[in-house]
Amino acid sequence: MKVVASRKHTVTCRAEFIGSTTNLIMVASTGLCLAAGRFGLAPTVKKVAKPLKLVEREVPQTTWDPAGFTATDVLSMGAAGHVIGVGIVLGLKGVGAI
Repeated sequence: MKVVASRKHTVTCRAEFIGSTTNLIMVASTGLCLAAGRFGLAPTVKKVAKPLKLVEREVPQTTWDPAGFTATDVLSMGAAGHVIGVGIVLGLKGVGAI
């Protein structure tokens, strides 16, 4: 039985400040997408996207929110905000701005 000695590797963890540029971009993009969905500026379960306009459709009351913003809307708008935020962060890192 042959025992091979393993090499020691240095692992570095970079924990940034909560107010870092990356964090602010992610919070802003996710927050703006959630606000757009909540206030009717983006397609949701209640507002369907038709060419060049949002059309409101009748859905049963499934939430306590007066605007009809559901958990599905929160998840979809939050995911869209994260996709936009990641695109901004990677684009800025690519050009060296961050």
